[in-house]
Amino acid sequence: MDVYLVGGAVRDELLGLPVKERDWVVVGARPEDLLALGYKPVGRAFPVFLHPTTHEEYALARTERKIGPGYHGFAFHAAPDVTLEEDLRRRDLTINALARDAQGRIIDPYGGLRDLRRRVLRHVSEAFAEDPVRVLRVARFLARYRPLGFRIAPETRALMRRMADNGEVDALVPERVWQELVRALAEPAPAAFVEALLDCGALARVFPELDRLFGVPQRPGWHPEVDTGVHTLRVLEAAARLSPSRAVRFAALVHDLGKGVTPRDQWPSHRRHESRGVPLVEALCRRLRAPRRYRELGMLAARWHLHVHRVFELRPGTVMKVLERSNALRDPQRFEHLLTVCEADHRGRKGHELRPYPQRAAFRRLLDAACAIQPRDVMAEGIEGPEIGATLRLRRIAAIGRAMARIRGAVGTPERAG
Repeated sequence: MDVYLVGGAVRDELLGLPVKERDWVVVGARPEDLLALGYKPVGRAFPVFLHPTTHEEYALARTERKIGPGYHGFAFHAAPDVTLEEDLRRRDLTINALARDAQGRIIDPYGGLRDLRRRVLRHVSEAFAEDPVRVLRVARFLARYRPLGFRIAPETRALMRRMADNGEVDALVPERVWQELVRALAEPAPAAFVEALLDCGALARVFPELDRLFGVPQRPGWHPEVDTGVHTLRVLEAAARLSPSRAVRFAALVHDLGKGVTPRDQWPSHRRHESRGVPLVEALCRRLRAPRRYRELGMLAARWHLHVHRVFELRPGTVMKVLERSNALRDPQRFEHLLTVCEADHRGRKGHELRPYPQRAAFRRLLDAACAIQPRDVMAEGIEGPEIGATLRLRRIAAIGRAMARIRGAVGTPERAG
């Protein structure tokens, strides 16, 4: 039997990038051959084995045939007579259809080396259209490799659009959509993921709440970029610069969903878009089965981002309400994530990318002022029962008021974000 290193490991080695995991294809073998060598079987759909010492994945060379809709609608054939070229042909992109043999030679039957040099994401064959997940994967690869100058080939973009138009994308299951989104959020250019889906028409199918934002105008005085969808992409880009947290980047992506349902006769104003956005974020997260921490931070960002922007205009009691509703005193790390999203929203406006955002430091100081007043201080005065909470809250509001006066005296009233 012959063993080849395949896929991402070969691709990233050739690009000079770190290789995170290695996958291998075995040609000319049967399952019992690998079992006899101590490999451990995994997977049910087709024969995959773990190496007895490295625990890397070794798959028997296989072909596939479309027998039904969606991601699971395939029949696989693995046998000793399946060639390496046949196995590579079933892969999504030419840059992923590369292999390296035991002597270090590159096997490139579909032009992957050429596309690596030209920085092109191109599908291997028309079989690409049989698997809707590949639309999401191409978008994710663009999010990873755009900083290196990669683009989607025109013919691949056209094929992705046909898949969206003919309903193949509708067969995607929520779990896989979420999985690809979270992976894309961790990439260097996550906004490219959304752009690729928008460009091929798939965004309306899998993320209609986001798709609705494009073409919705905002007041140019607050948002020189005008288009709400464009602003959202800029906010996501800013969040990626500010934080590696995928939850922060997700919240940046969904913070303005409420603007997508503003009545047209109110454009370009978006009054109460914060409260309208919260149920939209919640519904999206429940549909995709997003983990709780993503859902909660996304909803907080949708509801409170304007309050954070306007901190210098708020009354002390309103600041206290924001701290209470966001659970800032008990979970200051999540509140810090919320502040990061708000700073990204500020920097996601054209011409504001490098402008300071003093609201973040101000809200930190106000939170510190509230936290400095502890229940034990109140109880030490003999206050008991429900009076403890009421007194504690009033004193924290007073502490916030004193801190706010000091902050305003130091910085004045900076420009707020819209």
